[in-house]
Amino acid sequence: MSGRWAEWFAFAVRHLGLTPGQFWALSLSEWRALAYPAAPVSDLPDPAALRALAARFPDRISTMKGIDHAG
Repeated sequence: MSGRWAEWFAFAVRHLGLTPGQFWALSLSEWRALAYPAAPVSDLPDPAALRALAARFPDRISTMKGIDHAG
């Protein structure tokens, strides 16, 4: 994990109490709803950049045990 993802992951686990699986299973809308009220504005991901990432790496069903991604 590199760049801002590591920071966002740490924020989600340490401050929001999410498990790693819960963090990675969040949709973009869910992440925004959870993070935006609590995170400083300067630390939030750029919405356009997140949309580009979501388009480049669409959700798919995970084969990892215990993680259920919407497909």
